[in-house]
Amino acid sequence: MIRFATSLLLVSALTACGSTGESAVDLSPAAAEGRSVARSNGCAACHGSEGGGGVGPALVGLWMSDRALTDGSIVVADRDYLHESITMPGAKIVTGYRAQMP
Repeated sequence: MIRFATSLLLVSALTACGSTGESAVDLSPAAAEGRSVARSNGCAACHGSEGGGGVGPALVGLWMSDRALTDGSIVVADRDYLHESITMPGAKIVTGYRAQMP
């Protein structure tokens, strides 16, 4: 459960910070912690240094957005989707991405 809560903080942080640069955005304490967790756990290796995507999908703007999946379905990136994506990374793969989260 702690990992899930931390991951939600990560999404909040990356959504808040966008690509405008660290000093340009005032983050809440929870968002700042999420950004720190993302950086210390290597999330940027796949999701981009500012959460804008790379080998893995973008995290910036993820919360409550529609996600097109490889099976042709569309899901909303809500709490349940994020939890499933973190705990069972192969359950739903975003269109355009093949890699599964380690």
